[in-house]
Amino acid sequence: MNKERLIPLIVASALFMENMDSTVIATSLPAIAADIGTSPLTLKLAITSYLLSLAVFIPASGWTADRFGARAVFSIAICVFMVGSIGCALSGSVTDFVIARIIQGIGGAMMTPVGRLVLLRSIDKKGLVNAMAWMTVPALVGPVIGPPLGGFITTYFSWHWIFLINIPIGCLGIFLALRFIDPIRSDNPERFDLWGLILAGIGLGGIAFGASVAGLGLLPWPVVAALIGVGTLSMTMYVRHARRTASPVLDFSLMRLQTLRAAIIGGFLFRLGIGALPFLLPLMLQVGFGLSPFRSGLITFGSAVGAMGMKTLAARILRTFGFRNVMTVNAIASSVFLAVCALFTVTTPLTLMLVILVVGGFFRSLEFTAINTVAYAEVEPAQMSRATTLVSVNQQLSISAGVAVGALCVESSMLIKGMSALTAADFAPAFLVVSLISATSAYFFWQMPDDAGHEISGRKVAEISSRKGTENAATKAASEGTEDARDQRLG
Repeated sequence: MNKERLIPLIVASALFMENMDSTVIATSLPAIAADIGTSPLTLKLAITSYLLSLAVFIPASGWTADRFGARAVFSIAICVFMVGSIGCALSGSVTDFVIARIIQGIGGAMMTPVGRLVLLRSIDKKGLVNAMAWMTVPALVGPVIGPPLGGFITTYFSWHWIFLINIPIGCLGIFLALRFIDPIRSDNPERFDLWGLILAGIGLGGIAFGASVAGLGLLPWPVVAALIGVGTLSMTMYVRHARRTASPVLDFSLMRLQTLRAAIIGGFLFRLGIGALPFLLPLMLQVGFGLSPFRSGLITFGSAVGAMGMKTLAARILRTFGFRNVMTVNAIASSVFLAVCALFTVTTPLTLMLVILVVGGFFRSLEFTAINTVAYAEVEPAQMSRATTLVSVNQQLSISAGVAVGALCVESSMLIKGMSALTAADFAPAFLVVSLISATSAYFFWQMPDDAGHEISGRKVAEISSRKGTENAATKAASEGTEDARDQRLG
C-alpha cells in the first residue's frame, strides 16, 4: 500500500475511535442519564465538557508535535484517551462522568490535530483530496458502527461496556503509529507561548462552558453571565497579546489567507448547524418517538452510510466543479436535508427517515471533505502546525456550539409551551434554527476566488487561466477605453 493510503489509514484509527465514541454516547445518552440519576439534557455536559477540553488543549498540539515528535505525541494521546474511556465505564455519577470525559478530551486534543499534521507533512498537495478521503473512510466507520452497536449494548447489556471497545482500537492505533509513522519533529521549534495558552484556554473555556450550561438551571444566571464575560475578556486580551508575539498558540494572522478564512468562518457556521444533528436526532427518536436505543441507532447510522458513499466521488466532483461552486451549493443542499428532520413525526415511516439521512449524509460528508482540504490550500509548510491548531480549535468549538444551540432551542420550546417533559414537537424548531445557521455558511464560501484550491483539486487549471486572461483583457480594454474617453474630455 502506498504512502497516500497507508498514513491516512493509520491516522484514521484514532479518528475511528474518537468518532465511534461520540456517536455511541449520543445514542446511549438517555440510558446513561437514567442510570446515574439525571436528565438527558443535563448529561449533555458530558458532551460539551469533552469538546471544551479539546478546545482548551488543542492550541498546544502543534508546538508539542514540533518539540517532541509527532509519533510520540500521537501515541501518548491515544493512551490518555483510553484512560478516559476506562474512567467513563467506571463512572457512577455526573461528576465522575464529566471528569472522565475531560481526560478523554485531553487525549483527543493531541490525537486528531497531530494526526492531521502528520498527514499534511507527508502528502503532496496534489494528492491531498484523495488522502483526506482515505483518512475519513475508516473514521466514518465509527459513526456507522457506533449508533447500532451502542444501542445494542445499551438495550441488551449495559451502557458501561460501550466505552471499553475503545481499548483494542487504541492499542491497534499505537502499534501502527510506532511501526509506520516517522518521528517527525521540527529542527528549530518555536518558543512555547505559555501566557497565550492560558489566556486562550480561559477565553475558550469560559465562552464554551458558559454557553453550554445556559438554560439548564445548573448554575445561576449571574454565574453563567460571568463565565461568558470572563471568557470574552480573556479572548480579547489574547488577541492583543497575539499581535505582539512571534509565535502565538492561535495564529489569527493566517486568516489573511482567503481559503483558510472561508474554511474557518464558513466552516464554523456549517459545523454549528450540522454538529447539532448527532445530539438532537437520537434524543428525538428515543424520548420523542419512544424507540429503543438499538432501533434509534439503526436509523441514525444512515447519515454515516451516505457519507461513506461520497468518499469515492469527492475528488472527481471537486475537480469538475471547483471548491467554491461545490462548497456554496452543497452547504445549502446539506442544510435543506437537515431542516427536513423537523418534519419527522411518530407516523413517519422509518424507511423514509433512513433514506433522507443517507442522502443528507452524502452531501454533508462532501462539504466536510472540501472544508478540511481547502483550508490548507494556501498554507506554507512552515505554517502547517499553526494552521492545523487553528482549524482544530475552530472545529471543536463549532460542534460544541451546535450542541449548545440545539439544546437551547429544545429547552426554549419547552419553556414557551410551559411543559416540563420533552415531546417530539419540541425538536422541530431546533432543527429549523440550526439548519438556517448552517445555510449562512454558503455566503462565505462564495467569497473565495473561482480558482480556490485548484492546485489541490486539479480542476482544469488551463481553462481557469484562459478565462482569467480573457477577463483581464476585457478589463484592460475597458480601462483603456475609459482612459481614452477621459483624454478626449480633457482635450
